[in-house]
Amino acid sequence: MPLGNKILKLRKKKGLSQEQLGEKVNVTRQTISNWELEETTPNPEQLKILSNVLNISIDELLDNRVNNVLVERTSNTEKLTGIIIKILKFIKIVFIACVIIDIIALIVFSSAGKITNISVDSSAIAICKINDNQYEIEFGSDKYFKCEDCTEEMNNEIKNLIDFSNIDSSMKNVQQYFKSKNGSCE
Repeated sequence: MPLGNKILKLRKKKGLSQEQLGEKVNVTRQTISNWELEETTPNPEQLKILSNVLNISIDELLDNRVNNVLVERTSNTEKLTGIIIKILKFIKIVFIACVIIDIIALIVFSSAGKITNISVDSSAIAICKINDNQYEIEFGSDKYFKCEDCTEEMNNEIKNLIDFSNIDSSMKNVQQYFKSKNGSCE
């Protein structure tokens, strides 16, 4: 509603004539008429006095929807707060999931580390000679055995000397074997 119509309506509601309202606001009857006809508008000081006389806030008189603005801002703030809370909950869930995954990974890798330590394969290669013949012997803790250029009998003899769970001891046994045959190992 335009300001002039509002002044007219409120003046009549209070039962005041233009002249009576003018006296209370310290303006002439003609000034009140000009306001009501929307030819002029009250200045800020006159608005203050007018709002007191008509018992209405300046915002209501001017149709300033401060209340709506406050409600809208409050509503927007509540929406933003809700979004922030949802984001924080999501981050919390992701963080907890990461911690759980880390704990599971730590447990799995710790267990795997123990298993790996138990089942670590080791191997050895010995280059041995008897007279002008050279033999390359490979063996490992995974029961792998290979003897290049060995006869089947040598294969069996050397294989019987190897303790696949103790590579160092087996290497000494292989060296001893070749030494007993007047050979040597590198």
